[in-house]
Amino acid sequence: MTASAAFSAFDDRLPFLGVARSATGKIWRDRLDARATARALAFTQRHQLPEMLARVLAGRGVELDTVMDFLDPTVRKLMPDPFTVTDMEVAARRISDAVTRGERIAIFGDYDVDGATSAALLTWHLRHTGLDPLIHIPDRLFEGYGPNVEAVRALAAKGATLLITVDCGTTSVEPLAEAKRLGLSVLVIDHHQCGDELPVVDALVNPNRPDDLSGLGHLAAVGLVFVTLVAVNRELRQCGFWTDERPEPDLLGALHHVALGTVADVAPLTGLNRALVAKGLIALRRRDHVGHTALMDVSRLSGPPEAWHLGFLLGPRINAGGRIGRADLGVRLLLEADPTEAARIAAELDRLNGERRLIEQAAEAQAEAEALAALGLEDKGSVIVTASEGWHPGVVGLVASRLKDKFARPVFAVALEPGGTGTGSGRSIAGVDLGKAVRQAVHDGVLIKGGGHAMAAGVTLRKERLAEFRAYMESALADSVAKSRHANDLFVDGAATARALTPEFVRTLERAGPFGSGNPEPLIALPSHQLVHAEEIGQAHLRVRFKAGDGALVNGVAFRAVGQPLGRALVENRGQNLHVAGFLAIDRWQGTERVQFRISDVAVPDPGPALIR
Repeated sequence: MTASAAFSAFDDRLPFLGVARSATGKIWRDRLDARATARALAFTQRHQLPEMLARVLAGRGVELDTVMDFLDPTVRKLMPDPFTVTDMEVAARRISDAVTRGERIAIFGDYDVDGATSAALLTWHLRHTGLDPLIHIPDRLFEGYGPNVEAVRALAAKGATLLITVDCGTTSVEPLAEAKRLGLSVLVIDHHQCGDELPVVDALVNPNRPDDLSGLGHLAAVGLVFVTLVAVNRELRQCGFWTDERPEPDLLGALHHVALGTVADVAPLTGLNRALVAKGLIALRRRDHVGHTALMDVSRLSGPPEAWHLGFLLGPRINAGGRIGRADLGVRLLLEADPTEAARIAAELDRLNGERRLIEQAAEAQAEAEALAALGLEDKGSVIVTASEGWHPGVVGLVASRLKDKFARPVFAVALEPGGTGTGSGRSIAGVDLGKAVRQAVHDGVLIKGGGHAMAAGVTLRKERLAEFRAYMESALADSVAKSRHANDLFVDGAATARALTPEFVRTLERAGPFGSGNPEPLIALPSHQLVHAEEIGQAHLRVRFKAGDGALVNGVAFRAVGQPLGRALVENRGQNLHVAGFLAIDRWQGTERVQFRISDVAVPDPGPALIR
């Protein structure tokens, strides 16, 4: 049986371009099955859409009667009644009462981008009502994640009567019990998965709690804060709080916060999230917010911001404050009104981000060596657990993410501390619920504490139980990892040639954006293009150039490819024809635009006729 026949036995789509095994070990597949292909054709006929855009839409499950709504997602159309979220009505009325009575409100946030943007959005709104809330962002090293008793007592001592936690609090049973003992009202606005015991608070607004039927569990915390403020505005409107002298704040004008937090937290860009990010990008492009503008400038962002800029340029700089600097720097920047001070804070975050990269690179090299030794030549093991004394706790999540991408399996990276405990982060692959396994490990006494999402989790454990934790995760996740890794397909949206890759072509595809988790960026294949140039640049990247049969050229880059299978395939095939798969971007330099092809995978063409199905 031929390779193509073997694969078609379990998938009626033959390998795209005949690629049954690429440089990275993938089978290339057409993202569209027969039904989706027919739907794409219908899109072009009814809506006069370009063929490739129609294919992209069909590959993301868009139906014929929803095409135009998908191309222009609006918050107003996708916004549900906030009161469908459990406890939202109680929370909105408690915040409204605090506003009308002029209470002192304390906001307790998380130290990541979602937490910073959540705290900034809530603070902006409360300042608009005339209040000046207290803000506390915990120090990652000395306080850890979520509310703690000492911080709660300090906020109460400063006169707070209402404590609102954002992007945290769902598992903080004892600290929030202390807040109630001190006489504070407590509202939790969070999206993390719930443990066995919920905190006793006035309202727990979390669409991932077991009794919530809102269907909004995909929202990041900042998106949930936005929905909460829609409800608060309605409550204040009904009691006559808004007047001509004190107008209702324009929440849609504050969507730059929501977009940044949503993308940085890798929330799926579907439904309401997609609309929030799409409109938030428009707000960012206006450059009328002092903090965001300073952040874009220090990130050397040229041209209008896109979703990937938020995840790879802006988000890491906000995060750098919480990882290795002052945890509140991100919130301060997002609330700063003075351009000079905003530029100073942004420059400090940029400096810290540079330091973070150096620390991360050293830890990653050590962790990768440990992972390779553990996996052995036979590549055995479903889960990687690496640990070391001297690693900075602020970068272990990034190290875990890098290793997860390299080894295609869940990874935990743990920073071991002098006292014998370890603080770590885990990152997972699609189809493997890390948060659930971590919560069970806490329940079974293997971990001191832990929690998180399906794709990311945090853990605290004793050093002497590290081997036990490794074995526990291996046992708990082996089956789901095996199933996930079996699906070794690379789904291609369509084929094009270098001559077709114009800035106008890229802008056409961008109409299906913003792209990210849940709405994947279009993957385009170049059939049998000659690799005419390949050179190493920067931090292990490769700059390449491909030429089509008609002589048209396209520039490309393979990020972090040096020494990896993709990089080796490129270097070894200079001058040869390759099938190339990658993503498109517009490179803007000194007023000119040109297309850059971000290489994802390559394959040596089969000498026989290629199949595109």
